[in-house]
Amino acid sequence: MRRIRTLLGVTAAGACVLAGLPSVALAAPTAPFKVLTVDVGDQTGGYPVYQSGVYDTGNSNLSLTPDSLDRVSVYAYQQSSYVNLRTEPPTGQKWVEGQTYRAGELADGTSAGLSLASDGRGCGNTSGSITVREVGRNLETGLIEKFAASYDYSCPGGTNSGMISGELRWDSSVDYVVAHGSPNPVSFGFQELATRSAAKTVTFTSVGSKPITFGAASIGGPTPDSFSVTSSNCSGRTLAPGETCTVSVVTHPVKEGVHTGSLLLADDSSTGTRRVQLSVEAFRGVTGMYYPISPARLMDTRTGLGAPKARIGAGKKVDLQVAGRGGVPSSGVSSVVLNVTVTGPTAASFLTLYPAGQSRPTGSSINFPKYWLGSNNVTVKLGSGGKVSVYNHAGSTDVVVDVVGFYAGNNSISSRGWGSQYQWFKPSRLWDSRTDGGALPGGYYTDGPVDFGADFSPRVQALVLNITAVSPKKAGFLTAWDGVGDVPKSSTVNYGAGKVVPNLAVVKVRQEWNSSKGYSLPWFAVYTSQTSNIVIDLVGVMDDGTAPDGLRFTPLAPTRIVDSRISQGIAGAVGPGAVRKVTAPANLVTDATEALAMNVTAVSPTNNTVITVWPADYGMSKPSASNLNPAAGQTVSNAVLGVIGPLDAFNVHNLSGTTHLVADVVGTFWLYPGTASAATLTRAAATERPEVVDSAQRVTRRG
Repeated sequence: MRRIRTLLGVTAAGACVLAGLPSVALAAPTAPFKVLTVDVGDQTGGYPVYQSGVYDTGNSNLSLTPDSLDRVSVYAYQQSSYVNLRTEPPTGQKWVEGQTYRAGELADGTSAGLSLASDGRGCGNTSGSITVREVGRNLETGLIEKFAASYDYSCPGGTNSGMISGELRWDSSVDYVVAHGSPNPVSFGFQELATRSAAKTVTFTSVGSKPITFGAASIGGPTPDSFSVTSSNCSGRTLAPGETCTVSVVTHPVKEGVHTGSLLLADDSSTGTRRVQLSVEAFRGVTGMYYPISPARLMDTRTGLGAPKARIGAGKKVDLQVAGRGGVPSSGVSSVVLNVTVTGPTAASFLTLYPAGQSRPTGSSINFPKYWLGSNNVTVKLGSGGKVSVYNHAGSTDVVVDVVGFYAGNNSISSRGWGSQYQWFKPSRLWDSRTDGGALPGGYYTDGPVDFGADFSPRVQALVLNITAVSPKKAGFLTAWDGVGDVPKSSTVNYGAGKVVPNLAVVKVRQEWNSSKGYSLPWFAVYTSQTSNIVIDLVGVMDDGTAPDGLRFTPLAPTRIVDSRISQGIAGAVGPGAVRKVTAPANLVTDATEALAMNVTAVSPTNNTVITVWPADYGMSKPSASNLNPAAGQTVSNAVLGVIGPLDAFNVHNLSGTTHLVADVVGTFWLYPGTASAATLTRAAATERPEVVDSAQRVTRRG
């Protein structure tokens, strides 16, 4: 407990706090020493001393008062402030050199007494220890006149926890090894939950009479998982008195509220460790949340929208302004979800979309043959000025870019409200016109709800769908949207006559009340410009940010993890009916990672085939849904949100013939601790995912 105390008959006057860290000599002090050192360590609450200090005859008025019971009281005065250390041996005993005593607030038959106070601030119910290094008594009076001791001291309970340590020397020639860390405490203030702060640097200064040698830096205290050491130039070094070194620390809290920890730096002092208080107050923010928007066109090289009115040539790029256009905020965005369409390429090629201002990665975003018409869902990190670079490898081609949503890069866009978190599903078929109503006529759209049950349905903000056009009569396009108003002037799937063309789409929904069920359902629509069969598979949901076990997104520059042509990730081509297991590289995932945002490419399959991706090591059977439907000899790609199992792996199945596969990762989805149902950040089991109750109530409407 905290209390104001009167020590040894001296009433503490004034309530001012020590003005700052007392000045320390840059050279080693010389024996005999008169010094009191106080290292506040990781003691919190400012009791009984606010700041570390070295009090000697050069910066303080020092006095020592002994008595016949071997009690010692040392005062260090600086102007109107003071620090007082009082200690006494166990009742009925005298101090013995070389002995370490357990200590409490008051001495008793087995414990020494130890008390520390400053400016009227003290502690009760204290604990600690004191090790006596030297005792010298006056031959006539028997009173102590030389004394050397090391101590540690704490005020347990309440907000006061941790350890204070120090050294006392009075007319003693016994050397002492001490270092102090500054600043102490280190407060990170308010920090968004599950985000990483900027680093704060602690400087350790050797303030003893002889050099100090440091060991490893680490984190301890009540909530060590909220902090990390990012660098240290102290470890393994020996500092002479006056020399310094630094340790840098960050915070990344995983729970709301106030969290405290300790920066620990091992050393060869009497206590063996330097301690610095760490604190942070964590709050829920929006970083990593998804915000669906109505589809909007950002670029069309055929008309000069957003780029010059010209095809993108071989080895050329266009820097597309994204931030501040089409419903995307001008700042605070980490990445955007785009639908990228290629039309009329003069050669087989690929596009790579990547952050403007950065080096072009080796990964690809969309792969296509000569004369191809098609599209791909692309998630891409924004670069310099909120721009995205669009690079074409070979030939020339027109490119159309539509935006359908964005991810928050920081909490600055929280004024827009709570965004969405991703919920993954085992891929499941919602609708297949080949078995339910036949081909959808050109100029019409299919509209309908998806029922996830009373608890989850009202929380759905967008659906993550794999939408496939199957054998359309003529070349055209599909557009998926929430069904509100006219069909948007954007496309989701672009197809050629007679082709099978899939594309991943994040589709904003509308919520409509269902009186028979007693809750609202999410609806979406898909329009076709030409008569075509349509297959719709569900792979995930963007919720309202409150459902348990939602995932948030961190973007990456495209990073290749699979290229079976060079046996990267998969050794050689994948044969008919074969399943290959791909393990995500350790540098891309953490214990909280549950899914990879990827671009998966089938390279020159020998037959028409179907590629399916699903999580490994969950005991989950292969889904009936597909991710890619490449024709023989084609090189085609599709976006895949690939869920990884408990061993960081996913499965890939090839239906027919043989094909090479390439996979590029553009970001990771991770379990957000603010809505995680588990006490620890472990992946939710596959059996715990939400499920589709019904999706059969679709209707056909004229567009």
